[in-house]
Amino acid sequence: MTVRRSSSAAAGRFSPFALDPQRLRWHQAFALCSGLALAAPLLAAEPQAPAEPLQLAELEPTVVTAVQQSSPLTVIANPKDARQPVPASDATDYLKTIPGFSAIRSGGTNGDPVLRGMFGSRINLRSNGGLMLGACPGRMDAPSSYISPETYDRLTVIKGPQTVLWGPGASAGTVLFEREPERFGELGSRLHASLLGGSNGRFDRVLDGAVGGEQGYLRFVGNQAQADDYQDGDGDTVPSRWSKWNGDVALGWTPDADTLVELSAGKGDGEARYAGRSMDGAQFARESLALRLEKGNLGGALDQLEAQLYYNYADHVMDNFSLRQPDPSSMMPMPMASQVDRRTTGARLAATWLWREVELVTGVDALRSEHRARASRYRMAMMGAPAQYTDADQFPWNKDSVMHNYGAFGELTWHAAERRRVVAGARLDHADATDYRQTVTHMNVARANPTAGERRSDTLPSGFARYEYDLADTPTTLYAGLGHVQRFPDYWELYSPKRAPDGEVNAFDGIAPEKTTQLDFGLQYAGADLQAWASGYVGQVRDYILFSYSRNMMGSLVSQADNIDARILGGELGVAYELSDNWSTDATLAYAWGKNSSDGEALPQMPPLEARLGLNYQRDDWSAGALWRVVAAQNRVDEGKGNVVGQDFGNSAGFAVFSLNGAYRVSEHLKLSAGVDNLFDKDYAEHLNRAGDAGFGYPAEPVAIDEPGRTLWTKVDLSF
Repeated sequence: MTVRRSSSAAAGRFSPFALDPQRLRWHQAFALCSGLALAAPLLAAEPQAPAEPLQLAELEPTVVTAVQQSSPLTVIANPKDARQPVPASDATDYLKTIPGFSAIRSGGTNGDPVLRGMFGSRINLRSNGGLMLGACPGRMDAPSSYISPETYDRLTVIKGPQTVLWGPGASAGTVLFEREPERFGELGSRLHASLLGGSNGRFDRVLDGAVGGEQGYLRFVGNQAQADDYQDGDGDTVPSRWSKWNGDVALGWTPDADTLVELSAGKGDGEARYAGRSMDGAQFARESLALRLEKGNLGGALDQLEAQLYYNYADHVMDNFSLRQPDPSSMMPMPMASQVDRRTTGARLAATWLWREVELVTGVDALRSEHRARASRYRMAMMGAPAQYTDADQFPWNKDSVMHNYGAFGELTWHAAERRRVVAGARLDHADATDYRQTVTHMNVARANPTAGERRSDTLPSGFARYEYDLADTPTTLYAGLGHVQRFPDYWELYSPKRAPDGEVNAFDGIAPEKTTQLDFGLQYAGADLQAWASGYVGQVRDYILFSYSRNMMGSLVSQADNIDARILGGELGVAYELSDNWSTDATLAYAWGKNSSDGEALPQMPPLEARLGLNYQRDDWSAGALWRVVAAQNRVDEGKGNVVGQDFGNSAGFAVFSLNGAYRVSEHLKLSAGVDNLFDKDYAEHLNRAGDAGFGYPAEPVAIDEPGRTLWTKVDLSF
């Protein structure tokens, strides 16, 4: 029997950098072009003074081991900085180094981020302002898997429901990966490049360059990265190899210092095998197109206008034969493949108003997301006829979902007095979803879908208010904010569960919107030698969407979605202290707690208490550092409960991992850095984890996937 990879997968991986015109609908392309035409009156304003020449940032001779909070509830970081552990392969990999974040692990890459124990669309994850939504019903291609952090210029994290500017449902927080517009005062160019090599076949290449002048610029960002299966601390091989690539171009027009028109396009692909799943990712094809317009310094009360249109397309293939051999004893003994795609289009318009003591941002946004699926077929050998396998791309697509969201928002900052600020915002969203599935699977049998063709919709309010106070005699800010978010169930919560709360065969019309009310509070201190911060939260979640898992009579895993009430609390601490001219230290601590108050059980999928302790030495162009990560045991679990990706399957042990790093700045444009993660080759597993799949030899009972053992890496950064 010959098994062929999907021809669409091959085309996505090896085709030249171009968007497939058959996948870009004419009216979406027309909308992007229309945006340029509509912007003409705005751009016809009187030219301003030319922009200042581009100033290149000097490379720092350090390796980042802790990301500190920079202002109340806000973390800002440069994803291009060398960091430890080994530089990130995707957005989740990077975020898990920020206090409060953790990750659900299933292999070497493409985990799912968790913030303060909250998962999925409770985290509003955006790249360049747009949403790149994955297509797999089990989030094998989580939105974070399409983001390569080092190709972005800035990462901003806003914890809690403390902003309304970037879309609906951000009850846990908002994460923004952004690329800054280029500004050249005269004809010139810039280039950033890096190479990374490490244990287990890790090899990354990044190229980020731009050319331009006073009137505009052209930027290209590209990366290729790969890794082989890694070995854990016991020397056992964990199936985890992956590879991915991305390429993005941006063409910008800057007729004056206050005007920007930028058209960008991007494409990428990859593959990954997962120790914690019964299928692997054979294709992660991405296509993106976006247009953004900015006009600032308008004069009068209206200070700035921003407009954005974006189109993102994910084409994902899962199979059990490209990166592994089918397991004859499993539920999928023969070669099988499934192809899913998701087309997301969106728009945003925002205006910034300035008065003497008040800044107000108002705007509207819209989103449309369409999901489709198709699967391969395998026919057993019968009556002398040979076995036959047919690729998924030989069958028509079946649309199963279309979802919309239309929102209006306003966020105000009022400088009430010299040291007092009030920040408040509100938004109103109208969300809807239509179920196009004609059948659903129940007890391994396809049945008529009781909600076929049905459309459900809700109008949901959200808002927050925060008070900030700067102490008079010390560089300290105190703050407290109360936020409320009503979140429409996402695709994975409406379509992935096999059963609804009442035990019926469909969760589409049985899951209510989630309602989170949360109090955030803390302090921020920024002295000459000492920076310290603390943030805490306590909240109530009504109609929290909880997944439960069980086995049916056929042995298949069955998921059910329910609405419960939950209580949450926790917080993060951070400190960075300059011990001397050369020595510094830093430490962070994060804790999350949750309770299922409807059933009196622990809220599942909560990360344990975690501390990070760092010691650093820097002299001239040299630096060296040590990182000690200490994680407590987690005994608050609810077995068989969790989310669409992970579930609790028992208590987890605590562990401690020690790592070292060093860096040398050869010149202001060239830096070398290196590190060894898990220096003592500790064998350990994270609490948030997927059980190892039996197809790779893991036992039938749930066994957590171990993390990499001792890992060496070195990185070269070049910038000029």
